[in-house]
Amino acid sequence: MTSLPSETRPRSVALRIAPFVVMIFLGYLTVGLPLATIPLYVHGTLGFSDLTVGIAVAAQSVVTLLTRPFAGGLCDRAGPKRCVLLGTAATLLAGLVSLMAASVAGPQASLGVLLAGRMILGLGESLVMTGGLAWAIGAVGAPHTGKVMVWVGIAMYAAIAAGAPLGLRLMSEGFGLVALVAAALAIPVAALAMVLAPVAPAGGERLPFLKVALRIAPFGSGLALATIGFGAIAAFAAIDFQNKGWSGPGLALGSFGAAYIITRLLFGHWPDRFGGIRVATWSLAIECAGQALLWLAPSPLVAIGGAVLTGVGFSLVFPSFGIEAVKQVPPASRGSALGAYVAFFDIGVGVSGPVTGLIAGTFGYPSVFAVGALAAGAAICLTRQSWILTKEAVASAKT
Repeated sequence: MTSLPSETRPRSVALRIAPFVVMIFLGYLTVGLPLATIPLYVHGTLGFSDLTVGIAVAAQSVVTLLTRPFAGGLCDRAGPKRCVLLGTAATLLAGLVSLMAASVAGPQASLGVLLAGRMILGLGESLVMTGGLAWAIGAVGAPHTGKVMVWVGIAMYAAIAAGAPLGLRLMSEGFGLVALVAAALAIPVAALAMVLAPVAPAGGERLPFLKVALRIAPFGSGLALATIGFGAIAAFAAIDFQNKGWSGPGLALGSFGAAYIITRLLFGHWPDRFGGIRVATWSLAIECAGQALLWLAPSPLVAIGGAVLTGVGFSLVFPSFGIEAVKQVPPASRGSALGAYVAFFDIGVGVSGPVTGLIAGTFGYPSVFAVGALAAGAAICLTRQSWILTKEAVASAKT
């Protein structure tokens, strides 16, 4: 399938992206459903420690990160459709294995089966996300990469947000029902993937994954640094409010989420229109200002303003850096580039938790937002360096 021209009408592009947004949303519901229920099952039902709960939750994310190279390479070699279908098969298997965990005798055996299911789910998430992104970009054309990332990101966060309360509701009937519903969600995802037109793997030079990762590293590193501010708000905004005796501890996180989504809806076309480097620079500056406000906030109103600015700033960082990352590799390595790029987001989320936790325990809760501001500032410097490298690469290619 050939790429669409850059002047394709916005309505046509949105309609072409829509099936992939639905696919990612349903695929990520299988990730969101167990998030709130696994701690209840592992700690409350099976009786294991908080450390074991953390291991059970993190097992899926670790496997997702480690399998990004495999998912990207498969996408480039066999096409994104096959990548997504294999991912849905893994998701279905993960749900069925987790269902077995609720029926086997003995807590140790149940935990072992559950961990196996979590690891299989990590593989499924990696395949569906990487394949879905590459498929959507191939369907609408590379000039619309930013818009694809905007809408896929909205689908991901919406699925995680909806999955947690839905999972808790299902948990009232037992963890087995949570696992069964998660497995069943793979069926409509596979059905949708089956009817969508495939995008053939791009011909031409295909780079080794390590070389791809090195090429996109400046942009991925900027994304990872920006993610620290997001992690700081997610983990400590409500606790900071409570510690200061302010009312409405959930307002900061809710304001962040609302600003994040509204910005994507209103300005999601900006990275494609104005360029990823320019939009990323301004976005990071806004995020930096928001984190600084949260750090120094003398009142809850100022802190909420900081959360809003952080949401506005962080919203477009992922698509802005993403379109620049994809430009660094030939079309035949696009899947590997997307896999490597999303892996940097995984790393940012994974690192932000323990780093901000250590900072909060040593210097107090507000200090985590100072770290978020510094990280956003460092990402701006990295963005500047990435812009210089990109200009040099373009000049070299012309000569």
